[in-house]
Amino acid sequence: MPVKVANQMQWLNYHHLHYFYTIAKEGSIAKAAEKLKIGQPSLSTQLRQLEESLGKDLFERRKQRLHLTEAGKLAYEYADQVFHLGSEMVEALHDRLQNNRVHVQIGALDSVPKHILLEIILQAYKQGNCSVSVVEGGGSELLRELSAHQIDLLLANYPPNVDTKSIYARPIAKLDVVVCASAKYKHLKKGFPQSLEGQPFVFPTVHSKLRRDLDHYFKVNGIRVDRIAETQDTSLQILLGQEGVGLIPISSMAANELIKEKKLVVLGTLKGVSEEIWLAAADRKINNPVAAKLMKGFSL
Repeated sequence: MPVKVANQMQWLNYHHLHYFYTIAKEGSIAKAAEKLKIGQPSLSTQLRQLEESLGKDLFERRKQRLHLTEAGKLAYEYADQVFHLGSEMVEALHDRLQNNRVHVQIGALDSVPKHILLEIILQAYKQGNCSVSVVEGGGSELLRELSAHQIDLLLANYPPNVDTKSIYARPIAKLDVVVCASAKYKHLKKGFPQSLEGQPFVFPTVHSKLRRDLDHYFKVNGIRVDRIAETQDTSLQILLGQEGVGLIPISSMAANELIKEKKLVVLGTLKGVSEEIWLAAADRKINNPVAAKLMKGFSL
């Protein structure tokens, strides 16, 4: 779609802009042509037409690679905003038109306790007439989806590490961490935490803040444990704990129901170790009203 540039009486072709944006993201015309499913000569021609219409070279070739010029960097920044805003517009219109309900899309790390996910879903329904979609996955993947407005909110058990001011986050809970196990380990309550010496553990994976805090705790207290398994999925960690594979360090909230049902036994609380839960959102020109209310007021 062409758009008229008033002061130069020229037309900016959005197809050309999209081709330029894809080349810049992919790093080469060959990769961009493959992604766009068009021929390299055609793509090169349309990039040249965009450069001619703007009167600026957008790329320079150094050591067989394309690099953005200063003009190219500026054009890329604007293109990034244009296409993010377009994606946001489609999502916003879709949200408003789907059965007169606001559609809220929530991303959650596998390591976030399901009880917390349940609480935010229930709270979403209290905020207004809405439908909810939940996507679980890894932190970097979900953060990209949040930046691209493919999800509205992100639940994580560590503060999202972002380089952009367009994403903001706040802590919504600080949970005590307990060591749980199947009943066959209940004798370890006595002399806790020194009783944990040499015991098998199912740990969270190294990417999580909780894992780093656990490693620090055991090192400071001079307790050597046997890390027999690692997982970032809290549900799997709990299942392994129930089966007696090993002891599980986990937030008290995540294990609460199974403790009540006596399927897990609490051996003790790790003093000074806690798990924070964070809620993150991205700046949008058109806010999702339910997501905005949750971002502002939801807590545990």
